[in-house]
Amino acid sequence: MLLQENVPLAPRTTFQIGGPARFFVEAKTRAEVQEAVAFSDRKRLSLFVLGGGSNLVISDSGWSGLVLKIGITGIERRPHLVENRLLFDVGAGESWDGFVAHAVSTLCAGVECLSGIPGSVGGTPVQNVGAYGQEVAATIESLEVYDRKNEQIRELCNEACGFSYRTSIFNTTERERFIILRVTYALTPGAQPHLQYADLQRCFERRETTPTLAETREAVCRIRASKGMLIVPGDPDSRSAGSFFKNPILSNDQLADLTKRARAHGLTIPSYPALASQNKVSAAWLVEHSGFSRGYDAGRVGISHKHALAIVNRGGATAADVLALKEEIQRRVEAKWGVRLEPEPVFVWG
Repeated sequence: MLLQENVPLAPRTTFQIGGPARFFVEAKTRAEVQEAVAFSDRKRLSLFVLGGGSNLVISDSGWSGLVLKIGITGIERRPHLVENRLLFDVGAGESWDGFVAHAVSTLCAGVECLSGIPGSVGGTPVQNVGAYGQEVAATIESLEVYDRKNEQIRELCNEACGFSYRTSIFNTTERERFIILRVTYALTPGAQPHLQYADLQRCFERRETTPTLAETREAVCRIRASKGMLIVPGDPDSRSAGSFFKNPILSNDQLADLTKRARAHGLTIPSYPALASQNKVSAAWLVEHSGFSRGYDAGRVGISHKHALAIVNRGGATAADVLALKEEIQRRVEAKWGVRLEPEPVFVWG
């Protein structure tokens, strides 16, 4: 285990924001993960597990304990013993988009609409990453984890992860207990791509034949790029944590109230197939209709020119700048629409 001190964290995040880590370890094996955890326990240090750094807001003071970056890599494929699917055992430190590209190249469906999402494989179960009509919960077979409570490596089945919209036990009831080492995905060979999302349907509406998985992946990446949700070197809209707010899920009464408020302004709440279930509404629509248009400028931070849900670092921004804009957006949306937006990124304070 290579232990480093006072390591800058901002360069390790897509936001390019945050102070240093007092101690830092990149663990490339299970044994190194266990050694790092033992070190943090022995020294009574707070422990933060870092993945690809794509969904984080790190405090300006950094992290006073140990940052553990999971660097376990490798992709292994094997047949499913029951279903007509293939299992992919993927190290938590693998690039997520790299794995998606690998899956598509082997003509296996299930994650093609999750192309272009930055970060690591180990981060995908934590927030049940989803986009364009797919969620990883639909393909995750099991996870290999280090259980800090029992100090042992365990396997968790899909049901044990408690997946829901952008949540799991890893960011709710069992936060900080498990460190994800490897994820097993069950994908379907030869299946057609998932084309539920309206933007994807428009990409192929004039085609007479079903697009391939590779064509679907390319289309998703183009859509993400057009919305500033693809990491492109040199693009200032790429300095973000991706979508900053979750699409709210409303009760029937809340939805009725929101609809009434919209009508009072001569507006209609947009409805898409991907949002139809559970009274889910568009957070981007709420943000844009609360005075935060694309390109909104708040000094060192602002809103992406391509997507209303992305708060961006315009250069030299601090975590305090990001929080101030986040809270202003939440206040205005709640005052106008009666809906409290919940942030997606993990806030690393310590």
